[in-house]
Amino acid sequence: MSEASTGIHDRFVERDGRRHAGIHVIADLWDAHDLDDPAALEAALREAALAAGATILDCRLHHFSPNLGVTGVLLLAESHISIHTWPEHDFAAVDIFLCGDADPDAAVAVLRRRLQPGRVAIQTLRRGLMP
Repeated sequence: MSEASTGIHDRFVERDGRRHAGIHVIADLWDAHDLDDPAALEAALREAALAAGATILDCRLHHFSPNLGVTGVLLLAESHISIHTWPEHDFAAVDIFLCGDADPDAAVAVLRRRLQPGRVAIQTLRRGLMP
């Protein structure tokens, strides 16, 4: 059955001749800024999602207390962007999982600009890779 006949849009995409659910970027941001500022982090996550072309559904952040970091997730129609920070180490762990046509590289670019890490390590995975 086709998408037109069922009315269902599965958001799977085809890139490089392979069909998959989405791209999952795991980013380690070292020597980053604003890691103990929930408002700055929320603004950065929201801007990253919009730059990626994603649809924001909700945002939940928890500030452990001054200088103890922030953990949170931006829920998206296309999946999520999550962050966990260790300000005492100037480190943030970020996951960006986007389905459909959303662009995780655009989200990473915003987070680099907003959090100004001195060093970034990125791993990229294709999730739901079809045989």
